Amino acid sequence: MITTVLAFLLTLGVLIVVHEYGHYRVAVACGVKVLRFSIGFGRVLWRRQTTPDGTEFVVSLLPLGGYVRMLDEREAPVAPSERSRAFNSQSLWKRSAIVAAGPIANLLLAVVLYASAHWIGMDEPKALLGSPIAASVAERAGLRAGDWVQATSTDGEEWTEVRSMTELVWHVTQAVLRSEPLNLRVSDARGQHERSVVLPLDRVEGREVDSQLMRRVGFGGLYTEPVMGEIKPGGAASTAGVRAGDRVLSVDGVAIADAATLREAIRASAAASTVHPQQWRVERAGQAIDLVVEPVVVTDGDRRIGRIDAYIGGPPEMVHVRYGLIDGAWRAVTRTWDTSALTLKMFGRMLIGEASLKNLTGPLTIADYAGQSVRVGFAYYLGFLAVVSISLGVLNLLPLPMLDGGHLMYHLFEAMTGRPVPDLWLERLQRGGVAVMLMLMSIALFNDVARLMGLH
Repeated sequence: MITTVLAFLLTLGVLIVVHEYGHYRVAVACGVKVLRFSIGFGRVLWRRQTTPDGTEFVVSLLPLGGYVRMLDEREAPVAPSERSRAFNSQSLWKRSAIVAAGPIANLLLAVVLYASAHWIGMDEPKALLGSPIAASVAERAGLRAGDWVQATSTDGEEWTEVRSMTELVWHVTQAVLRSEPLNLRVSDARGQHERSVVLPLDRVEGREVDSQLMRRVGFGGLYTEPVMGEIKPGGAASTAGVRAGDRVLSVDGVAIADAATLREAIRASAAASTVHPQQWRVERAGQAIDLVVEPVVVTDGDRRIGRIDAYIGGPPEMVHVRYGLIDGAWRAVTRTWDTSALTLKMFGRMLIGEASLKNLTGPLTIADYAGQSVRVGFAYYLGFLAVVSISLGVLNLLPLPMLDGGHLMYHLFEAMTGRPVPDLWLERLQRGGVAVMLMLMSIALFNDVARLMGLH
């Protein structure tokens, strides 16, 4: 819990500081006087001002945001001697640059974070596929348990190396959103018997990027060997004579390809009204042994499933993914660009109803993911921080009042008409923007609570 809270506060702190520093740095460069640089809102907890005329740096009680307050005649009277340093006195391009600097700073931060994660390197699951889900796109395409995906291609000519399951998920996600097939170059787990498979992702139902996307494609999970782990004393497996380390070759004469297939065979044993003993053939110390295993029936929700009280499957095979200086930096740029486009596309689909509002997340989900990524490793946390930074940058560029994108729209109106947006309309748009932001925050908080309660 403490790790989650600290990781969340660190995440917010870094992203807010970088965002507001972008506004601050460009404002100073444009000759604008910055009155206050605040991290958070509400009561001031810490304050520093080196000179009476300098910028006041503060940390406030509520850390969910920040702001940079500049000298502006629209907010308070400005002395004639300082009028040239007021924000509203600057040229249109300078004002636009100051407004856009915050989101751009977040996107640049994402590039740095991704590059750092690539240079440090991460241990990730190898792109070995488990048994595809029955009747799914993946199964119909001919994928099998133990297939190792080594490269992908959108046209079947130019291939991109796949170094981990994480990269494969990214390529599949992109293809689903573009509604186009994806070519896979696969082999067996030893890298032999290479072949090409066309995954018709344009036929996948739904275009939402959520936790169920890979299952809708048909990827049941990572490949793990059908090897028995810890056996609970007195359980069905122990009673049948199953031992830890046994490799299950077949159940009732059906070959077992991986641990997922074995788990499903055990669960399915309770589908009928009566559970019948299963005929297992296992490999133990190089010898094939026949065993009779009778799963016990348990209730999982509204389903009857079989269980044998044993851990099934070994750990997934891991690979260390690390990139060189140039390759890591270039991948960071392209990943930031692609993720920004993906985020913007998802916002658009939610707006027109093609994607569920369940995809909106709030502070609780961010805190949970921050804590998990910190526990996994520093490089993983950097990658998580990059994703959130991109989301913050793209969100702030949306043309909504109260956001930086809304102010840029005001500037666009001024550039096209030669006059600023009337004060009456500014007030109305501001009120509308507050209403929209409150609605989005409410939906995000509701989704957070629903996820924590297992409703999503």
